[in-house]
Amino acid sequence: MTPANDPQPASYRRHGGIGPASERLTYRRIYPLRMLGMGLGAVLLGSVLHDNQSPAWMWWLLGVTALVWPQLAYLLARHSADPYRAEVRNLLIDSAIAGMWVPLLHFNLLPCVVMVLITTYDKFSTGIKRLWLHSLPGMAGMCLLMTLLLRPEPRLESSLLVVVCTLPLLIVHGLAVSTSSYRLIRTVARQNRELESLRRTDAQTGLVARSHWQDQAKLSLERFHASGSPACLLMIDIDHFKSINDLHGHTVGDEVIHAVGQVILDCVRAHDHAGRYGGDEFAVVLSGTRAADALAIAERIRSRIAALHLRDQPGLHLTSSIGLAQAAPHQAGLREWINDADAALYRAKNAGRNQVADHEAQTSHAAPPAPVVQTH
Repeated sequence: MTPANDPQPASYRRHGGIGPASERLTYRRIYPLRMLGMGLGAVLLGSVLHDNQSPAWMWWLLGVTALVWPQLAYLLARHSADPYRAEVRNLLIDSAIAGMWVPLLHFNLLPCVVMVLITTYDKFSTGIKRLWLHSLPGMAGMCLLMTLLLRPEPRLESSLLVVVCTLPLLIVHGLAVSTSSYRLIRTVARQNRELESLRRTDAQTGLVARSHWQDQAKLSLERFHASGSPACLLMIDIDHFKSINDLHGHTVGDEVIHAVGQVILDCVRAHDHAGRYGGDEFAVVLSGTRAADALAIAERIRSRIAALHLRDQPGLHLTSSIGLAQAAPHQAGLREWINDADAALYRAKNAGRNQVADHEAQTSHAAPPAPVVQTH
């Protein structure tokens, strides 16, 4: 009878990232739901007791069920060394109580079926693995025990009063289930968006992951072949990065990669796709962009990297080499486009580094030479 439709089921809390501290407070979330469920269940049970002209002790038992048990369950969980496990036991007792009332109601069909189904469904809604299955022996056992003790005469039909008193429990439980499902769906949708964002993002640099920018590059190349829409690809490499790692350590190397990634992110436009290629190499997909505009963006990135200074490494001077390749008819796929950009990148390196090389123009745009790394 307890609509324990917690929007954060226990298995979700245990396995979905919410820690044990939240599990220990499960009983607090279930307490008001148990009070509500037992209260509405008492209205239903009371209507059957009224029709059956039941003795006073059954009314006292109804009071214990609806008023005393929820408070006792709360205290048992609160003062337990393991509140979560104590609350699981309480949920099993809820089912046993429901089983106890079936013979006390003389097997009145409508309230008994509603009570048993709702109590069992609540075990599913907790998300605790096989809790519903573990609750069945207690429910069936209490039902059998009370049947053997009282030997009640079955009265399957339900009066109009019983039908009317069944409606609040059905309506409220239905609303609770719908609200819980809605909130759970919203939670899952939000987590899916977060997972998609994580999948698309390189954690170290904040740029998009390799798979994402490659997908965008393929689309840009397909648009070029289909409609002639221009596109350019930049391949960016940090000059002498191995020396930075060897002289200053990999921690500084990671800081350099992060800082360069942020520079690239600041220099590209909102509709561009800047991402990590691997190691100290980066790629930028410039859709709808001609070579002259792409060259300006590449020069902006190169100059900003050359002006970059790490707070903890003031003597470290960074430069980069950049290869630029326009989408071209001979590029049947992304691999050929990347190869062209790579060829331009290595020409920039061979020409002295700290410059931008255009694959089509076969020229390099060099900056004044500067020391790459200063040792301690």
